[in-house]
Amino acid sequence: MKPTLLKKPPIVSADEWNGARTALLVKEKEVMRARDALAAERRRMPWLAVEQDYSFDTANGAATLLDLFEGRTQLIVYRAFLEPGVHGWPDHACVGCSMVADQVAHVAHLNARDTTLVFASRAPQTNIAGVKARMGWEHIPWVTMLDDFDRDHGVDEWHGTNAFIRDGDRVFRTYFVNNRGDEQMGSTWNYLDITALGRQEKWEDSPEGSPQDEPYAWWIWHDEPREDQSHRPGVEQLRIAQASGLEV
Repeated sequence: MKPTLLKKPPIVSADEWNGARTALLVKEKEVMRARDALAAERRRMPWLAVEQDYSFDTANGAATLLDLFEGRTQLIVYRAFLEPGVHGWPDHACVGCSMVADQVAHVAHLNARDTTLVFASRAPQTNIAGVKARMGWEHIPWVTMLDDFDRDHGVDEWHGTNAFIRDGDRVFRTYFVNNRGDEQMGSTWNYLDITALGRQEKWEDSPEGSPQDEPYAWWIWHDEPREDQSHRPGVEQLRIAQASGLEV
């Protein structure tokens, strides 16, 4: 039986409901602007050089941390607990990490912003492949850690998300979030908001020299994930928005 509300809120007219919603929207806009300001501070965080050469196994063979970028500028690594000793093994990852994985948007959109996402666990690749197939997570790149990457980045005992950037072959740690902060992860927007380059849109308050273009312009269809500028359906969407007088 579904629980009933112990005390219902007031039942009001449409005008009263719209008035209450408009009043709440003012506060919601304040929270949104505060979140944008916090992301701007995050983009100005100092960088920590990653000096150790970490090793991973992937679906395509051995890899270093630099390899995980796949040639892109930014890398996001979520530590997922899928390995012996974790409740659910070998058929499942931990239930919390599984919920996070269930939220992850198609990574083609992060790739369109020069950003790579990977999940990292201790399980062998054969086990990871089986769980991904079972759970419908084939779109998430998932690697096996082979050394102390988790311990060195605060995720050996608990889940967490690390963000990195590279300058040539040099890798830097730019941000880290765990505990309830990880609850927001999964959305393309929230992943980009924890990176050093952000969403890379002109409205953002970002450090001088940060790559930026118009909102919409970088949007793609994930089944046509071209990373060059030859096919950007978002550009057409931008034209439509501008023609309609919509503020972008």
